[in-house]
Amino acid sequence: MDNNKRKVIFITAPEMFRDEEYYIPKFILEKSGIKVITASLKLGELKGRFGFKTISTMLVKDIRPNVFDGIVYIGGNGAKIFFDNNYALNLAKVFNKQKKITAAICIASVILANAGILNGVKATVFIEGKDSLIKHGAIYTGKSIEIDKNIITAYGPSVAKKFGQCILNKIIN
Repeated sequence: MDNNKRKVIFITAPEMFRDEEYYIPKFILEKSGIKVITASLKLGELKGRFGFKTISTMLVKDIRPNVFDGIVYIGGNGAKIFFDNNYALNLAKVFNKQKKITAAICIASVILANAGILNGVKATVFIEGKDSLIKHGAIYTGKSIEIDKNIITAYGPSVAKKFGQCILNKIIN
């Protein structure tokens, strides 16, 4: 399939998301022709922890999974807003059930755990989220990146580039 027909949705907190966990994977995907749509709990300007700004063009509640090839949950302290958000949790379940790329970086891996899709799955998370993953049955590895079938989890901002590359590789293969 032509990469220009592929689309990925980034779930991003309205504020306090981790800047580089957003813009580095986004750049990697877009450079390869994949369209990245940013969704949040509000439309318009979103602000990262270090002042990076982006635009949300879709509300999380309006995402239709059949339109996208994958979903990416962006980390940073702001991501905690999605830990018990029914729309965000349900999207993780649907994308995973459809065997589409379901990815999270940093503390956002807790969203996947809370959605119940990491049970028996090798996963990693920013250290603060380790207990949540284990509590929900994940096989916590502590590695910088973990890929288990269609699920990709990453430790944090230091591996944002590798995370973006892993998502790209999964989409094009």
